[in-house]
Amino acid sequence: MRILVLGTGLQGRATLHDLARVPTVSHVVAADADLAGLTRYLDRLKTTKIEPVALDAHDLDRVAGLMRKAEAVIVLLPVTFHVPITRLAVQNGIHLVNSSYVPPEFHELGQEAAARGLAILPEFGFDPGIDLVVAGQALRELDEVHEFYSYGAGFPEPKAAGGPLRYKISWTFEGVLKSYVRDALVIREGKAVAVPGREIFAPSNIHMVNMESYGDLEAYPNGNVVQYLDAMGVTATVKNAGRFAMRWPGHCAFWYALARLGFLDQAPIPVGNGSIVPRDFVRRLLEPQLQYAEDERDVAVIRVDVRGIKDGRKRRLLYQVIDLRDLASGLLAMNRTVGYTASIGAQMILRGDIEKRGLLSPLTDIPTDVFFTELRQRGIMVQRDEGDW
Repeated sequence: MRILVLGTGLQGRATLHDLARVPTVSHVVAADADLAGLTRYLDRLKTTKIEPVALDAHDLDRVAGLMRKAEAVIVLLPVTFHVPITRLAVQNGIHLVNSSYVPPEFHELGQEAAARGLAILPEFGFDPGIDLVVAGQALRELDEVHEFYSYGAGFPEPKAAGGPLRYKISWTFEGVLKSYVRDALVIREGKAVAVPGREIFAPSNIHMVNMESYGDLEAYPNGNVVQYLDAMGVTATVKNAGRFAMRWPGHCAFWYALARLGFLDQAPIPVGNGSIVPRDFVRRLLEPQLQYAEDERDVAVIRVDVRGIKDGRKRRLLYQVIDLRDLASGLLAMNRTVGYTASIGAQMILRGDIEKRGLLSPLTDIPTDVFFTELRQRGIMVQRDEGDW
């Protein structure tokens, strides 16, 4: 297998770590704007199969040249690059995997990819990614779905959760702050309810979830649950549903105040002789203060809680994935669960485990037994419990 990795930041380095250890992967081209940082990381991996390349991803001719060396590309760049690079992948005849949500343009590109015998697999990281594969599996197990709750979380383990926010960064902080004002859509008592981005942290929109070993966590709406229920054909019977993120208690109250005061706005405001974007100010102020120390671990959690009817009985299915930082490699749990998943996706396509072509969905197009086995081989366990409801 010959694979191109575009973007080798936190999650991309986990992808490289995984690809370096897979015997069937013969050559990897790793491309990033920070060649010095990438080279230092590869020196620690001690592998000869990964070729580091300096790349400005705006140079699409250069990207196309790199694509011609590969059978698949894993894109871990900012979302602004995804449409042009996906279009380029289809034009150059290689499969593509990314870990981000699906933009509208992908639907037309998916038709062209299918005609060329190519797979486009977006949303294949942690959340979205593992959560969607697990959700699809759980929903298929019930004859009728009445309630659906999906949770994704990344937070410091208790002894690393010092400081006033009890939070540290395991993803791009810019992406985190954008998600803190993203509109959500949930289902309450059978009706779709829109939650404006500024209100996702409001007390009326949060609830508590008790996690074994961690106690109570706050859950707040995270994106549009209806589109995924529609894709699975279960919306008509669902009474309550939502996709949520989780944090330590107190997180929602803090960010709700900042959101209402405008600290997460993008419109510049005048300051002295210049101007400043409030969200940029928050990011620049807090980002250096919210970094993990080398001996601190993060926790990554996926929790899918589905309730309905199975074989004429009211049943509840609870799937959980709980991963912690690997201090030996230094990879955060979030790095592992995103980067390894993207790596697995590319390998499954090239091996033929994933046979469908065109635009794929983790909900419906991933052989879960193979995927769960691949995760387990990397120390990421999927736990399942079933009981009466």
